[in-house]
Amino acid sequence: MAAATAFSRVLGLIREQVTAYYFGAGLATDAFVAAFRIPNLLRDLFAEGALSSAFVPIFKDIMVKEGRAAAFQLANITLSILTAVVGLVVVAGMIFSPEIIYISAHGFMADPEKFALTVAMTRLMFVFLLLVSLAAVAMGILNSLGNFGIPALASAVFNLGMIIMPVCFYNYFQTPIYTLAIGVLLGGLGQLFFQIPWLWKEGFRFRFAFDFAHEGIRRIFRLISPMILGLSASRLNILISTLLASLLAEGAMSYLNYSYRLMHFPLGVFAVALGTVALPRVSEEASRGQFQSLIKTYQEALGWTMFLVIPSAVYLAGFGPDLVRLIYERGAFSPEDTLQTSRALFFYSVGLLGFAGVRVAAPVFYALGDSKNPMYYSIISVAMNIILNFAFMPIWGFAGLAAANAVAGLANLVFLMWGIRRKLDGISYREFWLKSLGILAAAMTAWAAIWIFNFEASLAIGGLKGKIVIVMIQCLGMAAIYLVICRFLKFDEVGRLWGLFHRKK
Repeated sequence: MAAATAFSRVLGLIREQVTAYYFGAGLATDAFVAAFRIPNLLRDLFAEGALSSAFVPIFKDIMVKEGRAAAFQLANITLSILTAVVGLVVVAGMIFSPEIIYISAHGFMADPEKFALTVAMTRLMFVFLLLVSLAAVAMGILNSLGNFGIPALASAVFNLGMIIMPVCFYNYFQTPIYTLAIGVLLGGLGQLFFQIPWLWKEGFRFRFAFDFAHEGIRRIFRLISPMILGLSASRLNILISTLLASLLAEGAMSYLNYSYRLMHFPLGVFAVALGTVALPRVSEEASRGQFQSLIKTYQEALGWTMFLVIPSAVYLAGFGPDLVRLIYERGAFSPEDTLQTSRALFFYSVGLLGFAGVRVAAPVFYALGDSKNPMYYSIISVAMNIILNFAFMPIWGFAGLAAANAVAGLANLVFLMWGIRRKLDGISYREFWLKSLGILAAAMTAWAAIWIFNFEASLAIGGLKGKIVIVMIQCLGMAAIYLVICRFLKFDEVGRLWGLFHRKK
């Protein structure tokens, strides 16, 4: 799962490089980011967020207790209802796109050209919501059947669509930014159809079936309703951040988007992968009443998350400008854009710990049939985020939006961990906190050791080759020193990693 996700994230970075090269950080990019944000936020409600988290535990429970045929029937009903509901949402979104952009990016009203472009691309990309929603159910089915690699690779197909369109057709459009919007649709189609042969191989055959009285559907609705409320609160916060960014200097929204994408690389490779794999497993353990095993799975997943994510966060915070320079600084993306993107990346890297931990902790609640408590915690953290937006913006400008998001993400993780401790007896976080402090110390030591040598000044290599060498030395050097220190501190993750690679060899 991590390997397939890593491949997809690499393509995602290439996608962002292509965007930065052709469009930089300006009017067109801001318009695309604002337009794509609306269907992308709704994706969390109808696809990879609430729906997937509610569908997988129920699907897995029915498969364990009633067999594969009954679980496939539930999948058919879910897909049928989803097509109808999301189809209506897509139509409504296309009709009311001007009103949506008026609310979510009101600052664009000062520039009629920018506003019109954003509305047009919003209408075009709303179709993506239906495609990705169906793809998310397909992913949930395959994950529940133990297939994690193919769904992870499906998102790579999405990135390919967004890479191919600008590279091949940039010069054929009077307004070239439309190549990105069409690439979103092309990628969404690919993400869905890439999984269909594997569903067929597993014996799944789609047939339209509407049965709102089906017990599994009713359980999904009961579980998903609080999730949607919780996610709606967090999406509202993102919309507020988008609105505030639209009121700032041109390029602010693009800087936040570029830095968020870099932060999302380790988040997707490690935390999303661990959370995706953990959800079917803890769901099965909860279904069988194996709560001690569930606790072990949760604690191991959370420990692995910190072991992998903390050094990633330290690297992004300490060497962010070098990474931004390598990934983005060419074509229309200037050194000033690198500086501003790095400012936001610093704060997002701090929040990475919270964002990653939430991906692992939240599935435990869903496996136990509890989606209300995560909703409450989400609403509280969103309220914090909104208040902090206005507190941090006067200090750090647009980067203050990233700082507020980071603090809220960390708070959400603490709330979830506290809630899980209340629900499950036998959980102690003492060892987790001590190990996390040790991991942070090891990562900081590794960063300091590389930073002291100042390879950028000592290397006589310029251009793209020099940027690549610098980032490789930083990454590999930090990783080597970090693993040696963790081995010295006797963290069992190092030994297990070595055992994994040794067995494969």
